[in-house]
Amino acid sequence: MEIVKIILAVVLPPLGVFLQVGIGKHFWINIILTLLGYIPGIVHAVWVIAKKK
Repeated sequence: MEIVKIILAVVLPPLGVFLQVGIGKHFWINIILTLLGYIPGIVHAVWVIAKKK
């Protein structure tokens, strides 16, 4: 399942973060980063998914 989340994080970063943590602080941070630049959104999404609480 982690591979699917990472692929989704590359295609649509907020969706990958949402699947990992739901609607919370990291989701909104990722929305802002994705709007400011697609690459920062991807980096943040992959970091959140790889971090594994």
